[in-house]
Amino acid sequence: MHTYTLSEVQTAQHAVYAAMPPTPQYAWPQLGARVGAQVWVKHENHTPVGAFKIRGGLTYMAALKAAGQMPAGFIAATRGNHGQSIAFAASQHNVPTTIVVPAGNAREKNAAMQALGAQLVEYGDDFQAARSHAKLLAISHNLHSVPSYHRDLVSGVMTYWLEFFESFKDGAAPDVVFVPIGQGSGFCAAAAARAHCKVSTQLVGVVSAHATCYLDSYRAGHAISAPSRTALADGLACSVPDAESLAIIMDQADDVIAVSDDEVAHAMRVLFADTHNVAEGAGAASMAAAIQQRDKWAGQRVGVTLCGGNVDSAMFAHVLAGHTPAFVS
Repeated sequence: MHTYTLSEVQTAQHAVYAAMPPTPQYAWPQLGARVGAQVWVKHENHTPVGAFKIRGGLTYMAALKAAGQMPAGFIAATRGNHGQSIAFAASQHNVPTTIVVPAGNAREKNAAMQALGAQLVEYGDDFQAARSHAKLLAISHNLHSVPSYHRDLVSGVMTYWLEFFESFKDGAAPDVVFVPIGQGSGFCAAAAARAHCKVSTQLVGVVSAHATCYLDSYRAGHAISAPSRTALADGLACSVPDAESLAIIMDQADDVIAVSDDEVAHAMRVLFADTHNVAEGAGAASMAAAIQQRDKWAGQRVGVTLCGGNVDSAMFAHVLAGHTPAFVS
């Protein structure tokens, strides 16, 4: 598990809060009634890019600048939120960014990255193909390739989990928190914050039932690749686990569970109806898990993260109308 000194924590907080304030969290009564528990929602959909990833981009760039290693240009592969994070953070340092996305990526996420100054490249049918192409472009164009998982990214993401855990009085932190797993930075940050705050909250990882590489690996005790066929939770659309984050998840997770696209779509509708907040698929996965596991945690304190709200308008309208999009290969 990544551990951070007090100085490292303060450095990460300084980098993040120079660009944005802490995000809110609320115990929404209607969500609590649905789940039969006190449900605290951390609203990372309220950041300047609508998702938690911005924090990691800010600390990653700050670490490079502090080391005197700021490159002439960045490149990263993404389905959207990581790319917005890198583009936003790089723009703070006036460094150009190239973002590689798979073909057919969400149009509004693409537009958001371009609005932040990123040059957009579409390549391949999925994230893994886009990532491989980004690595080739990094070499041929002498660009700094920003990984999807790195200790300096995790330190930034950890700041939101510190906000969450430190808001509770001693002994009052949630009994469980459901943490979505894409490439693992969110879960590993939650584990680092739990250790830093010395709370006993259980951490349950949440994957898409249509992209189960981390769940399969957790159960097997070693890395296992699995196809990604989620049509809705693109932020969880990982088919090859990151070795470093997987090791932490296997050591720190109290459990890992899967939620289907139908469950995610239902959670998106629930979050909008009960809180009037927009959640993208991956952003609703935590809530979907809380609903799925409500019998187990009835009467207790439950934490969820609305970790992103970047869903295309047409997709959101389709979901609100009661539908679940179908995966198209």
